[in-house]
Amino acid sequence: MNATDRNSQNLVFPSLSGRVAIVTGAGQGIGRVFAKAFAKSGAIPVIAERNMKNAESVAQEIVADGRQAVAIETDVADPTSIQRMVAAVDARFGRIDVLVNNAGLFSTLEMRSFDQIPLEEWERVLRVNVTGPFLCACAVLPAMKRAKWGRIVNIASAAVPLGRPNYLHYIASKSALQGMTYSMARELGPDGIAVNSLLPGATFTEIERKTVTPQQKERIIGMQCIPRAETPEDLVGTVLFLSSDATGFLTGQSIVVDGGATHR
Repeated sequence: MNATDRNSQNLVFPSLSGRVAIVTGAGQGIGRVFAKAFAKSGAIPVIAERNMKNAESVAQEIVADGRQAVAIETDVADPTSIQRMVAAVDARFGRIDVLVNNAGLFSTLEMRSFDQIPLEEWERVLRVNVTGPFLCACAVLPAMKRAKWGRIVNIASAAVPLGRPNYLHYIASKSALQGMTYSMARELGPDGIAVNSLLPGATFTEIERKTVTPQQKERIIGMQCIPRAETPEDLVGTVLFLSSDATGFLTGQSIVVDGGATHR
């Protein structure tokens, strides 16, 4: 067991045992780490991922560790695909406890001034990053309302309060996701469903980011109170916390995990 796995193993929330947690975009990057962390905490992660090869690979990693996981091909931009995924999960487990809206477009986007963003790209980013979480939340509501318990965690971005330039479509989409969090929390509180957003800083994963140079990475780290690169494992404790019984009276909040690059 390496240092990363040991750190994840120490972040255990007993109330997650037996919970069913859907993590969108869990075939790689942050989502993959989230899925493995849920499994280590005793939950059953559903790897809702468009790339089925990646999804199955993550599920196999979890099963090889003696835990449960299920991979379901899911395109969050397609309402039919989402409905099929949610129906399959509910039919198999009879419950859906947690939704982590993690899938999003960012790493493949080119940095450019907002007036140079093609309309097609703008609409595609909003479709995946805003409409996708909306559709997923709508789809899981019947199961959560039936149980009078649920946790929805929207993965926004600490780049929003920074007003990061040259990614206007991404910043706009994550700003919308925060607004959705606030409003959903108001609507769903009476049903025992807590809705919060997690705002990661510049998190470096195995996914290549061609638009970030070594110099830019150094500048990002230089803004932080904790002067090292952020990894997905730095987000695990917060996402598990927001998915647990510990947040029964915490909702409509935005938690920034960026090493202190921003202060709110």
